[in-house]
Amino acid sequence: MSTPTLKLKPPFRADHIGSLKRPQKLLQKRKEYDAGKCSAQDLKAVEDEAIRAIVQLQREVGIKSITDGEFRRHMFYDGVFDNLDGMKHLKPVPPEMFMDYVPDVAAFKELDFKGADTWICVSKLKRTKPFYVSQFEGLKALTAPEEHKNIKITMAAPEWFHLRHGEYAYPKEVYKNDDEYFADIAVAYRAEIQDLYKAGCRNIQIDDPLLAYFCAESMIKGMEERGIDHQALLNTYIKAYNECLKDRPADMTVGLHLCRGNFKDGLHFSEGGYDRIAIKLFREINVDCYYLEYDTPRAGTFEPLKHLPAHKAVVLGLISTKFARLEDVDDLVQRVHNAANIIASGDPPRSVEAALNQICISPQCGFASHSEGNPIDEHAMREKLALVVRTAKAIWHDV
Repeated sequence: MSTPTLKLKPPFRADHIGSLKRPQKLLQKRKEYDAGKCSAQDLKAVEDEAIRAIVQLQREVGIKSITDGEFRRHMFYDGVFDNLDGMKHLKPVPPEMFMDYVPDVAAFKELDFKGADTWICVSKLKRTKPFYVSQFEGLKALTAPEEHKNIKITMAAPEWFHLRHGEYAYPKEVYKNDDEYFADIAVAYRAEIQDLYKAGCRNIQIDDPLLAYFCAESMIKGMEERGIDHQALLNTYIKAYNECLKDRPADMTVGLHLCRGNFKDGLHFSEGGYDRIAIKLFREINVDCYYLEYDTPRAGTFEPLKHLPAHKAVVLGLISTKFARLEDVDDLVQRVHNAANIIASGDPPRSVEAALNQICISPQCGFASHSEGNPIDEHAMREKLALVVRTAKAIWHDV
């Protein structure tokens, strides 16, 4: 077995998480489509126009991991479970089917959000059609051939609906246990990854705020009160990840993004540093890089990065997508060097130069995890992305 080596480009020194602010014209057209007032072809024409413009914005500011801004989705996690045979859409959802200890569930209930919808498993899960291949092909058609290898496809986390629904995630007559449930999900993910690869995709990112919820004391306490073994559940999710990613092509970069929530208007759901999960996160999940929220103290310190292996990269999410005010370049540069010093002192120890080579930077999350997006406009978004590039150029020569 070959020794794993550090993968870069992707991730790029100046990267981003994927979702970008939708223009009003696109939001309006999607409303019309959802109301049955226009055709899928009408919607696609407006999507394509908006994506051409957002791709050009990324080029102009110097972002190389080009995405379609998730403009063909409503929520960042769309794509997998809404296309998987055996899942059923529920709206409204009986309140008891949501686990109150999950931070986003608790927030929704506290804010009295109405009409929540979800997907639950009702029969054996099977991938009978692609999840994201059409989105990749659509973006490929709107970009230059030399950009295709850098296109990033963002994907939903495999445990997305499992954590929030707990015992209601699947019927026991369909799956006897979590291992059986995730085994079929893993088959679907592996098939999707292979099809994306065949289409030319070399850069995927799995978006998973749920893993960061295991850093939240509120969730740990809530699980313990209900007799749930949170450590065993985290191990189940890690095993699921590794099964999903098994046998992936060696020249495909797989990243894992963790944040603490980025709902409408940038609403976050949880707090807590990565310390509780750092060893398992960095040492046991077989991904190439981590995109980590680090824009506020709620994400904790850089200390957990001492567990980062030498063959993995970390993309530090230092710039906030939640407000328009620009961070100071000098402060950002200093934070990157602080992180490098901690990685260098880790296990195994390495030079500061080697540690710095493992680091890239980005915003902490997307600009529109929800279609309506965060409370900043396109100009502010452009400025934030340009700041990422400007900061990276102040640190590295290979931007």
